[in-house]
Amino acid sequence: QVYKGLDIITNKVSPQEQRLCRHHMISFVDPLVSNYTVVDFRDKAVPLISYIFARDKIPIVVGGTNYYIESLLWKVLINTKEKPSSAPRLDSDRKVELEQLDSAELHWRLSQVDPEMAAKLHPHDKRKVARSLQVFEETGIPHSEILHQQQEEEGGGPLGGPLKYPHSCILWLHADQAALDARLEKRVDDMVAAGLLEELRDFHRRYNREKVAENRQDYQHGIFQSIGFKEFHEYLVSEGNCSPETSALLLEKGIQALKQVTKRYARRQNKWVRNRFLKRPGPNVPPVYGLEVSDLQRWEEDVLKPALEIVESFIQGREPPAEPLRMEQDEENKRSHRVCELCARLIIGDREWAAHTRSKSHLHHLKKRRKLEASGRAGGTMGDSGDTEPSDEDGSLPL
Repeated sequence: QVYKGLDIITNKVSPQEQRLCRHHMISFVDPLVSNYTVVDFRDKAVPLISYIFARDKIPIVVGGTNYYIESLLWKVLINTKEKPSSAPRLDSDRKVELEQLDSAELHWRLSQVDPEMAAKLHPHDKRKVARSLQVFEETGIPHSEILHQQQEEEGGGPLGGPLKYPHSCILWLHADQAALDARLEKRVDDMVAAGLLEELRDFHRRYNREKVAENRQDYQHGIFQSIGFKEFHEYLVSEGNCSPETSALLLEKGIQALKQVTKRYARRQNKWVRNRFLKRPGPNVPPVYGLEVSDLQRWEEDVLKPALEIVESFIQGREPPAEPLRMEQDEENKRSHRVCELCARLIIGDREWAAHTRSKSHLHHLKKRRKLEASGRAGGTMGDSGDTEPSDEDGSLPL
């Protein structure tokens, strides 16, 4: 929402709502800026928060992008090179340059300068690997060492340094999954009815058509990575160059893709809240209050009234009437490394490993291996040497 344009696809707050309450950090970045980062966001948002506090007002930070919210709550970001001006540059930065390298080369480079961070990151996660390598190149200090320093500061913890605003609280609006999915699908239909296609056509014509013609379109950075834009790529580039029937099919394909990716993103957001705020107990995690929004008819009773009571209690220094959500003890190792030799894959994390061993692909390779071993044993029995190597009884690898 920081970028100018694509107001419908990014669900920007309406002008009517903005007149009811002052909003900040909306529609102020040039769409062609591809290297606007969370550091840029933080550096502009923190002074605004101070300005709001100075006027005896309460700043309300609104999600979605939880990583950006974290940058305001904790000392979790690392400043690298100073930019020549306060505005983001139009040219690419070092991280983007590093992302052009082969994944294996990039991960090898990181392993040479920061083996601890390299061990935590999957070799195919080019964006995170490139960021860690950039941090080392521009500070001379391994990324992992800087993170340890932040966590060891007084008041620090698993999520980073101490809380910037000690009296923060988090209001988490959550809904039953079926109700949320239905609401998100309806939202996409409402976006189409509100003029989504016209907005996409105009944006494509002004900012992306030339990039496509020169084969340099980039859906990994800047506003072009917004959910919804790349889902309609085929429709936008073929419009006027194909039959009406084909165009209609591509349009419907884009609409359905947008619905699916929106629902997946909502799931990731909820998972992020649970993993970062509820499964990482420490002295620097604000209380999280859950507000049920499955039934919009009960908005006043289930959301507005309890939220006002919670915030009022915080302002007055009283104990809120509602209980915060309980911190869950997380015993899962998210950084464990296992190599599945059957599938030739590196798996990071206990949960991911468990999911992999149950996957169709892994079970297919396991079944194939057992057949080969059974065939080998049968051939050894019928042969005259009898010197076959012993194998595991069940034919599986030690997992």
